[in-house]
Amino acid sequence: MYKYEIILYWSDADGDFIAEVPQLPGCAAHGHTQEAALKSVNDAISLWIDTAREFNDPIPEPKGERLMLA
Repeated sequence: MYKYEIILYWSDADGDFIAEVPQLPGCAAHGHTQEAALKSVNDAISLWIDTAREFNDPIPEPKGERLMLA
């Protein structure tokens, strides 16, 4: 399990729950249930980190605290 903040919300436009990881640009997933969206986003985090390692891109450390929201 990863320790990145995940924002989970319902999207009427998509008809699914959306899970986004603000610290990892472009890292998001969806699912018909909250649980499915969370499982999918954990898979997406793993893929994001694997890809960053492959290309020697920096991987942000989890902040361990709530991010500021506007």
